[in-house]
Amino acid sequence: MTNSSTNTSNATSNAVDDAVISATSPGNFERAGKGRSTILLTGATGFLGHHLLRTFDRQDIPVSALVRSPEGASRLPGEPTIVRGGPLAPPMAKKPGVSGIRTIVHTAAVVKHSQNVPKDLFPLNVEGTLNMVRLAADLGARLVFVSSSGTVGCFKYEDVVADEHAPYAEEVAGRWPYYASKIKAEREARKLAQKLGVDLTIVRPPVLLGPGDHRFRSSSHVLGMMRGHVPLIPRGGMHFADVRDVAGAIAKIVATDKPRSIYHLPGHAMSLRKFFHMIGEVAGVEPPAHTIPPSVLESVARTAHGLFSAARMHPPSWIPDPVITEMAGCYWGLSTMWSHEELGYQSRLPRQTLVDTADWLRRNHPALAGADRFRDA
Repeated sequence: MTNSSTNTSNATSNAVDDAVISATSPGNFERAGKGRSTILLTGATGFLGHHLLRTFDRQDIPVSALVRSPEGASRLPGEPTIVRGGPLAPPMAKKPGVSGIRTIVHTAAVVKHSQNVPKDLFPLNVEGTLNMVRLAADLGARLVFVSSSGTVGCFKYEDVVADEHAPYAEEVAGRWPYYASKIKAEREARKLAQKLGVDLTIVRPPVLLGPGDHRFRSSSHVLGMMRGHVPLIPRGGMHFADVRDVAGAIAKIVATDKPRSIYHLPGHAMSLRKFFHMIGEVAGVEPPAHTIPPSVLESVARTAHGLFSAARMHPPSWIPDPVITEMAGCYWGLSTMWSHEELGYQSRLPRQTLVDTADWLRRNHPALAGADRFRDA
């Protein structure tokens, strides 16, 4: 049940008109959007965040975006209310732009697949999520936490899938810092939400592809193939969904009166060989002719990284991190028991997603086109 115990200060906060947000200190980039927001979005500057802002804007739903820098704020699509801060910022329940929020959509995360993780990975991914639970409790709001399918849907064998009742894949994915942080975040957020009486919905999408990946991170596999940086194909699997369809499903969850506690948003699972060959077909590039056993790739990567580490040098970018090579040998099976029926969710055909991804990259990545960046983001 939604937390109904709201801070007594909320009555005063709710009287603050979002339209009167002003720049009262140097570097303040907060601004009012269109209408009074009932949704607070974290991770708004990211790939999924941009698509969520576009989705809410098309539905004429006012949104407040939690943003840490003026650079990020300047690129946001639509007309969101800008709230300065982040998941690790001090309590912000009384800030203009946050009063009146009924749903927090938390997508912010540090994504880094390596044993050498950034120092803020666990703080942001875990404590940042718990702070959003606490903020939801302060506001009497519910929380939609966008996690990752890899917390449950990572396997050593093909044709194994995880639905919403699946246990955590700790034996496989729990070895890697990013997925370990997401598993911990899910567990601790659920425990804290139950304690504070917050309605928590966890959403687990796979890899997201589609147009508009302005940081060129989620689409790095497609980009690497188009630039000729994939010499061999590991014998593993890939699972991806279209970011536009995932954004639409999350918006539907927000609009649902009593959403479930977990939703999986599966896309299309296939071998890495099929995935890279499909990219080759839609992008007009020749795919690698040979595959490589995961064990060989892992051994080469670990040996190379060990040698460079011993020499106190950074390995060149073309040598993959050992975590990446381990992940490449896994399969990412995911299914849903209710997202198709209850949310009307269906990821569009994989070839269409890859066509749109490759087309956007070709027009916006400077190494592929030399075009003005993000002209069609």
